[in-house]
Amino acid sequence: MVTIKMVSERCGLSVSAVSKAMNGQPGISPERAEGVRRIAAEIGYYPNAAARALKTNHSQNLGLIYQNDMAHEYFALVMEGIREAAGQHQYDLTLLCTPEDPVMDYYEHARQRSCDGVILAQNYIPIEQIDHLVHSSLPLVSIEASFPGHSSVTTENETSLMQLVQYLAHMGHRRIAYIYGDMGDTTRERLEGFRSGCEKYGLQIPEEYLIAGKFHNPAVAGRATRRLMALPTPPTCILYPDDVSYLGGKAKLEDLGLTVGEDISCVGYDGLQITSLMRPSLTSYRQNAKEIGRIAVEDLIFAIENPKNFVPQTYRVTGQIQFGNTVKNLNENEEG
Repeated sequence: MVTIKMVSERCGLSVSAVSKAMNGQPGISPERAEGVRRIAAEIGYYPNAAARALKTNHSQNLGLIYQNDMAHEYFALVMEGIREAAGQHQYDLTLLCTPEDPVMDYYEHARQRSCDGVILAQNYIPIEQIDHLVHSSLPLVSIEASFPGHSSVTTENETSLMQLVQYLAHMGHRRIAYIYGDMGDTTRERLEGFRSGCEKYGLQIPEEYLIAGKFHNPAVAGRATRRLMALPTPPTCILYPDDVSYLGGKAKLEDLGLTVGEDISCVGYDGLQITSLMRPSLTSYRQNAKEIGRIAVEDLIFAIENPKNFVPQTYRVTGQIQFGNTVKNLNENEEG
């Protein structure tokens, strides 16, 4: 078996210097540390995780709570940002699945897996499963949700909706409907942004233009779309909670004989690549998903390694409008 002493002899360094290099500790230059890790890999030496945990009181293991479909592009990019950042800091990731033991909640699950901290990557977990975790001393950072005493990372939800309303107002739209997602922190902030944007640009939005939907549910979005288009004065533009929901709305509009981008305008949310390749390409708000994942990991690791200096933060990550061809410029009609 290859030992750390063999690595030190090969590198011409002390055992303590090799240990610092392998664990990313100060006291050795980044260039030399990289050289040590390269030589260690060449001769087949890998630090013993159990021994390292005993020495540092850290397992270098982050728990990840996530129950949705990871095939969804937005969440896949968030996960990629998490994976890359964890790897850069030499932390492993453990997916904490729904506990099968009815007595065990996520806190016990995380402790059983020796997690130094936990990333809550969605906000639809039943509160009884995470309540113990949220009120424990185990470091926790949440994405798209907030809990007292813990950091959270989210898109600029309120600002993003204000930007979308601003764009639509400049395109001449006065009748804008909004099908919003499941009620929670994210939706409340987006609704506030929508209302603030409408107020700023003098848009009088009737209550029937605001319809509760669900995230990533084309069927629900399709039914809501039919309700909107059946109104005596239908909207000229419909905002959807996400790009996947837009697909359900688009199908329903086509069933009604309407052409998106001509007879009715539509806007999505997430900025998925597939919708930018469709015809017409979808106008959407593209979230900076990888950055959200990276910040979550950076904050969590700081909380783990610097508990005395850690102060919970709320991070709001800016995205950008992805312009497509689904919003008609109504100003051109007036000029004509």
